[in-house]
This record gives sequence, structure tokens and C-alpha cells, in this order.
Amino acid sequence: MGQVAFDTLQASEELQTAGLTSQQAKAISLVVRRSHEVADVATKRDLEDVRKEMQARFEKTDAQIADVRKDLSAEIADVRKDLSAEIADVRKDIGQIDKRLDFSEKRFDRLEIKFDRLQWFLLAGILSLLFKDVLPKLWGG
Repeated sequence: MGQVAFDTLQASEELQTAGLTSQQAKAISLVVRRSHEVADVATKRDLEDVRKEMQARFEKTDAQIADVRKDLSAEIADVRKDLSAEIADVRKDIGQIDKRLDFSEKRFDRLEIKFDRLQWFLLAGILSLLFKDVLPKLWGG
């Protein structure tokens, strides 16, 4: 911190003009000067220097924040791009699964029809075995 300027000679002269002796005036002036020397007083210049230093620090911090924002925006854009690609792949996979499912459903339907026919065929065979003696009589044989 800066020191407050104090003119001991001027102070001593003013004290003598006010009626103090030369010795008293010198003693008071020295005491006041010493009190200024030990006092930790900030001058306007000191405060202006601190303000300029803080302004420089704020500007540096603002620049660092801007850099972080820029980097973060780039990383977010990369993540979005990656996610979009992953989502597209998942949609493609779902489309393929849908096609396979449709094919499986159609195949199942055909198997179900074949099974129904097989049941009727087996039923007819069983009935013909059960009624093998009765059927020729019914048909005139």
C-alpha cells in the first residue's frame, strides 16, 4: 500500500503559527508522520491498481469460461452425433426384427394350417379304422 504524503515542515510551521513552541511543533509533526508510516492506508492510486488487477483477472476468467463453453459445446455436439448414429442403428435393427417377426408369423400361420389338415387326416384315418367293417356296408359293399 502507498503512504499518505505528510509534510512535517509545513505542519510544524502551522503549529508554531498557532502558538506552540518550535520543539512542541516538531514533536507533534514527527509523531503524526510516524503514525502515517505505520498506518496501512490505501491510497486512491492503490485502489485503482487493485481495480485494474481485478478487471484483468475477470477478463482472464471470462476468456477461460468462454473456452470451456466452446469445448463443452463441441463435446455435446459430438455426443449428439454419436447418439443419432446409435439411434439410427437401433431403428434399423428394429426394422429387421419386424421383418423377421412378420416372416415368422406367416410361417407359423402356414404350419398351423398344415397341423389342422394333419389333424383332420388323422381323425379320418382313426375313424376309418374304427368303422372299417361298417363303412363297406354303408357304401353298398
